[in-house]
Amino acid sequence: MFTGIVEETGTVQAVEEDTDGLRVRFETTFDGLSTGQSISVSGACLTVEDFGDSWFEVFLATETIDKTYLGSLAPGEQVNLERALPADGRLDGHFVQGHVDGTGEVEAVEQIGDDWRFAFSLPPELSRYVVEKGSIAIDGISLTVAALEEGIVEVAIIPETYELTTLSEKNPDDPVHLEVDVVAKYVEQLIDGYQ
Repeated sequence: MFTGIVEETGTVQAVEEDTDGLRVRFETTFDGLSTGQSISVSGACLTVEDFGDSWFEVFLATETIDKTYLGSLAPGEQVNLERALPADGRLDGHFVQGHVDGTGEVEAVEQIGDDWRFAFSLPPELSRYVVEKGSIAIDGISLTVAALEEGIVEVAIIPETYELTTLSEKNPDDPVHLEVDVVAKYVEQLIDGYQ
């Protein structure tokens, strides 16, 4: 479980084809890493398989490659990184599972004063879980929905978020990972059980 509060951006160091998937190495400043630890990489929960003083390595299975854009990463690219929420940690964002529901694309980027407004495409199968002023995770970032229209979700980005995350590198047509609020999915399942 994560909060969507990105701790840092990491850099892809290497991508290597392996049986049934890819091995990807990321540069990081995280200390105290351990094998089996969960790290959100641009919103996808991945397991640390190997690590060193300033890097960790993960395996991307076929399922992960099919559901995310991580299979197209290349050395030098930036990703958002967040370690799993400790049981006694603060929940400053919202409950983010690191289970990518789908991918969208950047539709528009506009600077408004010191802030930014981003519009992202929203697949029809996810739109029922998104509401104005609700939460959505985009590339692992906990964000509040500022506006919603058919096929588009808009968010307002403060300078801190813009500078700390990969949003500062995003341009129209770039892919993003989307994770809707898990609470909405649970509510839907509960309601369906009574119909």
